[in-house]
Amino acid sequence: MIKKKSTQKYYFSVEGETEQWYLKWLQDLINSTEASSYKVSIDCSPKKPIKRAKSITVTRKIDIYHFFDYESDEQIHVQRFLNTMDDMKRAEELGKQIKYKSGYSNFTFDLWIILHMTDCYSSYVDRSKYITLINRVFKENFQSMAEYKEENNFKRCLKKMDLSSVIDAINRARKIMKRNRENGYTFHKYKGYRYYKENPSLASWQAIEKNLLDCKFIKKQPI
Repeated sequence: MIKKKSTQKYYFSVEGETEQWYLKWLQDLINSTEASSYKVSIDCSPKKPIKRAKSITVTRKIDIYHFFDYESDEQIHVQRFLNTMDDMKRAEELGKQIKYKSGYSNFTFDLWIILHMTDCYSSYVDRSKYITLINRVFKENFQSMAEYKEENNFKRCLKKMDLSSVIDAINRARKIMKRNRENGYTFHKYKGYRYYKENPSLASWQAIEKNLLDCKFIKKQPI
């Protein structure tokens, strides 16, 4: 008799549809892989941290990863980035046993998607420049980031990736952050959260690494 796998639950809040589609794809990918030690349930909500925390009922301590972007060095985007971390910290103070963790991307979540297919050490001047690399690695011809982010187009790109792609993305993200340290970039700290102002940089990979570690797909490595 085949032993039924227990289920591990993970909590996310996100700011875009592509993040939701990706996490649903990841959940289905893990659950369809026989080698996984667990089934996973990814509870993902398109809500800002405080609203997300208020809407959730938990009876134990949980981590919630928030996926958000450092979209540019323009003051409006920097302030929005800082405001998000303010909200994450306030969400922790609602007394609901919630620990909010950063899943930022600099510039955008699309960097994380690209890392499934190739290294990306280039520092871009604008987040729209990702489209050239996206077209190359996914063998597409999108005219804009908006076209790439249309549901059918984005999900077609997801179908070109697999579990090994996710593991590759984690390793590539780790190398980016190691390279940033070696380059002497300042690792800024705000309200207990850490980030680089330089792109590329990201923390979204740590949430995905946690999933794959629990499922025994990978082994823990030093950050």
